Amino acid sequence: MRVAALKNTSNMPIIGKLLKKTSEFSSKRNAFKGLDFKDQIKALNKLLKSASTTHFGLHHDFQSILYSEDVVRAYQEHVPISDYDQFYQMWLHRAIDGEASVTWPGVIKYYALSSGTTGSPSKRIPVTKQMIRSFQRTTIKQFTATAMLDLPDVFYQKSFLAVGGSSKLEKVGNHIEGDLSGILKKHTSIVLLPLTKPDAKTAAIKDWNKKLDRMVEMAPNWDISTIAGIPSWCIMLMERIVERYELENIHQMWPNLELYVYGGVYIEPYVSRFEKVCGKKVHLLNTYLASEGYFAYQKQPDNNAMTLLLNTGIFYEFIPFNRENFDEFGNLNAGAQALTADEVVSGEDYALVISTNAGLWRYMIGDLVQFINVEKREIKISGRIKQYLSLVGEHLSLDNINVAIKNTIEELNVAIPEFCLFADEKQQNHHWYFGVENEIDGKKVMESVDKHLSLLNDDYRSVRKYVTLKQPIAKCVPMERFYQFMEAKGRLGSQNKFPRVMNQHQSKEWKLFLAE
Repeated sequence: MRVAALKNTSNMPIIGKLLKKTSEFSSKRNAFKGLDFKDQIKALNKLLKSASTTHFGLHHDFQSILYSEDVVRAYQEHVPISDYDQFYQMWLHRAIDGEASVTWPGVIKYYALSSGTTGSPSKRIPVTKQMIRSFQRTTIKQFTATAMLDLPDVFYQKSFLAVGGSSKLEKVGNHIEGDLSGILKKHTSIVLLPLTKPDAKTAAIKDWNKKLDRMVEMAPNWDISTIAGIPSWCIMLMERIVERYELENIHQMWPNLELYVYGGVYIEPYVSRFEKVCGKKVHLLNTYLASEGYFAYQKQPDNNAMTLLLNTGIFYEFIPFNRENFDEFGNLNAGAQALTADEVVSGEDYALVISTNAGLWRYMIGDLVQFINVEKREIKISGRIKQYLSLVGEHLSLDNINVAIKNTIEELNVAIPEFCLFADEKQQNHHWYFGVENEIDGKKVMESVDKHLSLLNDDYRSVRKYVTLKQPIAKCVPMERFYQFMEAKGRLGSQNKFPRVMNQHQSKEWKLFLAE
């Protein structure tokens, strides 16, 4: 079926050329900015000065920290590391209730709801005016990074499609809360709104299936050059469009689609499915954006490592993810020491700790990162503190698991878009579930994954060799079941991600769901 020519066909080559030249100039100008550790010292000093008269700042004597000979060390000695629950119980609940100047000057108006992986309760993350400005500035900087892709002029005058959560915000007590995308959309420039899709009415829909249906219906009206969002939901949207309009690929609908911006997930299991729905090459750019801040983005097309942003109002610390600092359940041990960006080494897992211009102080976000290149401040997300397996000392990280799946996909030439696993304490083994579109040999896949994990991880190889960790069990499950489970949990669409490594509660719910 031929798509109706409903798009705006007006040609604005001059605007496209100007935007491209501006991007190229800004990209060169910013190439080496924000890499010096001095930027982190400036960021910390500015944060401490801004919050010195808040309840948190007075309690931890920010004034004396500022006058210290070594501000970083004094800050680490005065302020404890905390996770969300600890920070909420001690301080954040007061700010959410409307109390002024608890952890940041004034009353914080906006809170982003962040649920993490399936099964986790909602968190309310403060979003201040200063943080919103940081998001906006970083977004513009990331846009200039497109200069490295040498995209056609027409790319810069087409629309940007954000496949995110509902933009509808709700007033609860003294504050306004909702998805971060909704808060940022509310503060989007009027000039950019016509180029941002979907429209306000569609973006506000909370039900993912209804939003998906509406976006499919609206698709012929759009001329999209960039898509951003979680891979599973973005690919699902494009597949529905192709099916609905009887197309061979998405480029028959959106011929100017050149860029896909993703983040928060390992992209490799989705690549083959993504390429299948496209008619030509689409550039993939990795980004590290969370409700707590915009931390990093990919600057080089041939390297999906992301450059950590040292000058955007966030001070970073890194706790080595080892037995000295964390127990087998991922809980922080007493006396754990955090490092700065100038003290880390490449190839090691670190738990990320942030202090931000939204009033989060030495806050452990829950992510694990690795430095790929310390000098260039290049990182990758290597896992989650709680998505980690060490049933009998295998010390298996999410990064190990992702790489093993990638290697298996390449070795056996199979597609495994979704998967999950959990530890069985009773049987002393791992249970794997592979989400598949077509029938595959689950036993053969499991043997390959087991082999690659042994090659990647010495501890895993040892416990498997001596049968301390027994033979893993694998089941192949239709991919739709993964999405149906997410829907049953009310986590369909938006920024929700399926938990790769399930805890005991999640695995119990998953097994019950499959049994139904």
